[in-house]
Amino acid sequence: MELASLFFFFIIIIPSAIIHEYFHGLTAHAFGDPTAKYAGRLTLNPLAHIDPWGTILMPILLFLVSGGSFVFAYAKPVPVNPMYLRGRYAGPLVALAGPFANFLTAAALAIIIRLVPFSAFSSILSLIVYANILLGVFNLVPIPPLDGSKVLFPFLPESWMPVRLFLEQFGFIILLMFLLAGFHWLFPIIAAIYKLFVGMPLML
Repeated sequence: MELASLFFFFIIIIPSAIIHEYFHGLTAHAFGDPTAKYAGRLTLNPLAHIDPWGTILMPILLFLVSGGSFVFAYAKPVPVNPMYLRGRYAGPLVALAGPFANFLTAAALAIIIRLVPFSAFSSILSLIVYANILLGVFNLVPIPPLDGSKVLFPFLPESWMPVRLFLEQFGFIILLMFLLAGFHWLFPIIAAIYKLFVGMPLML
């Protein structure tokens, strides 16, 4: 990824992360949890979602560690109180809402890319599509506190409780290690979804 594209990617991934968190709060509210609303998080205002570590410090660290070849950011997680949620599958659906919002955004923009001639505009849209697919796929990884863990854990049998407790206790460390050493495992999945949406291979 060229430096200009990397800088632009950093700019667009933050709004994409904000959309992701907004949909978590919106879905939780629909299932009866007003926590995000009372916390002032049912808004697309970036100031309500900026996380000092995930939005500012971590992207800079990843940029430096990767030699300028990779950057990633996330917004401050929207608060959800499971005690308010109505419905057996409300928790997993709230967790899925964020990645779904990213895939929906990517699919909508991919339709535009397919309809317009190739240009600088379509190149910008393709980068936004990539950013949203990346966020959607990454957040479905079942490592706490990512959404994938909140989707998977409610369906695990009781015999898996020690594994769940271990992941919940050391999830942040495991996630940081994954970001630094294992993130590349996701790129074939991201590239396949990108090609499905846009109709052409992913080229960075």
